[in-house]
Amino acid sequence: MTKTKVEPLLVNYKTLEEFKRFKEYGNQELAMFEDLESNIVENDSESPFYGIYYGSALVARMSLYRVSAKYDHYFEPPQDYLELWKLEVLPDYQGQGYGKALVEFAKEFNLPIKTNPRIKSHGFWEKMGFQKAHYDVERDLGENPLIWMPSGVEERDVTASE
Repeated sequence: MTKTKVEPLLVNYKTLEEFKRFKEYGNQELAMFEDLESNIVENDSESPFYGIYYGSALVARMSLYRVSAKYDHYFEPPQDYLELWKLEVLPDYQGQGYGKALVEFAKEFNLPIKTNPRIKSHGFWEKMGFQKAHYDVERDLGENPLIWMPSGVEERDVTASE
């Protein structure tokens, strides 16, 4: 497969319409949709959304939020990290490397990454080098985050703060 181009998605009504083609998964989807809608001010607004187009159709997307080091409860040493949300590839385009291309794009920032994967997607994330974060009741609030760490970064020891 040729190198897939991941590009920032413009915050506009065209992108909003394209998002409607993706499956809806409750509050997370609604929050992403509302986040996009509330940011529609001008076409070149900075956006946390990235996608891959096949021709003129958006076929894969994700959002990447940079979280400040002061809120880092996952990594050692504490630092800015990326929170990867809503990675999704349209059904007709799955298995063609688009999801992998999005994750590899996120890794290029060379910051640790945290994600809360969908059920049944753990195998994909493990292939991408993610591991389960050691569960912390107060920090994770029922989520089961997966994390990826670039060289020189370790998972914070959650037992040390007890």
